[in-house]
Amino acid sequence: MAQMKKDQIEEFFARLSAANPEPQTELDYRNTYTLLVAVVLSAQATDAGVNKATSELFKTVDTPQKMLALGEDELIRHIRTIGLFRNKAKNVIALSRKLVEEHDGEVPRDRAALEALPGVGRKTANVVLNTAFGEHTMAVDTHIFRLSNRTGLAPGKNVRAVEDKLVKRVPDAYMRHAHHWLILHGRYVCKARKPDCPACRVADLCTYKAKTTAE
Repeated sequence: MAQMKKDQIEEFFARLSAANPEPQTELDYRNTYTLLVAVVLSAQATDAGVNKATSELFKTVDTPQKMLALGEDELIRHIRTIGLFRNKAKNVIALSRKLVEEHDGEVPRDRAALEALPGVGRKTANVVLNTAFGEHTMAVDTHIFRLSNRTGLAPGKNVRAVEDKLVKRVPDAYMRHAHHWLILHGRYVCKARKPDCPACRVADLCTYKAKTTAE
């Protein structure tokens, strides 16, 4: 597949930035701890579904100490509408305990420490490092993987290959928000079944040959 050229990538992000200068995650959270919990819960679930499940939970439970006091059974009651809720509840309780015992109840600003928490993989760690701490990380979900390959932005055979290529190819000035721009673009414009090319502000930069047309 043809790749976007350097000047095209610069223009690609300049346009996304102009349209949405301060993109935000669509997950609702109150602090770094609730962000971590929300991201863990969002695996194989929609952000809207997670937000619905946590709307009451996060009103009173916003620290690992409070989560431990709540307990696994009560947590399950809150999140049972989310897929894999039992396993996720177990992980949230376990990671909360580890935060209290090893990190004084604070979410660490360190990839290795984050990935050592139960239920936290590389993608979750990248989201927390970027969203909470402003690190120039790239969390590649299904939307970003698809978009990166389809557009020629950063083609790769697997998630890690796409992540590494994006970190290398995205201009440094745009790395702070690149993760959110790409997720939102993939979610609402460069959609899986039928990309909305007529409404795409970067369609002329994209190398995708089977562009859709207005009906």
